[in-house]
Amino acid sequence: MGAMIVRHSVRDYGPWRATFDAHEPARTAAGLTNGRVYRSAEDSNNLVLLFDIADRRRAEEFGASNELREAMQRAGVVGQVEIRYAE
Repeated sequence: MGAMIVRHSVRDYGPWRATFDAHEPARTAAGLTNGRVYRSAEDSNNLVLLFDIADRRRAEEFGASNELREAMQRAGVVGQVEIRYAE
């Protein structure tokens, strides 16, 4: 089992969190589970997200999808999004 690591900043954590939670079914369908959200101690709107992944190909497809990009826009993600994979 591998991991998907996402780093990005948001305008406001509260609205972002509501959108993130509502998007759980899409993540689960893509094989992402056990999502954890970490907020920077220096800037609480700077986030690191960790997910267990069942299949890296499916996770990469989800990470590059328009659906995810649109959800991030609705949630108030700002700046560069960094997605990495670990095994």
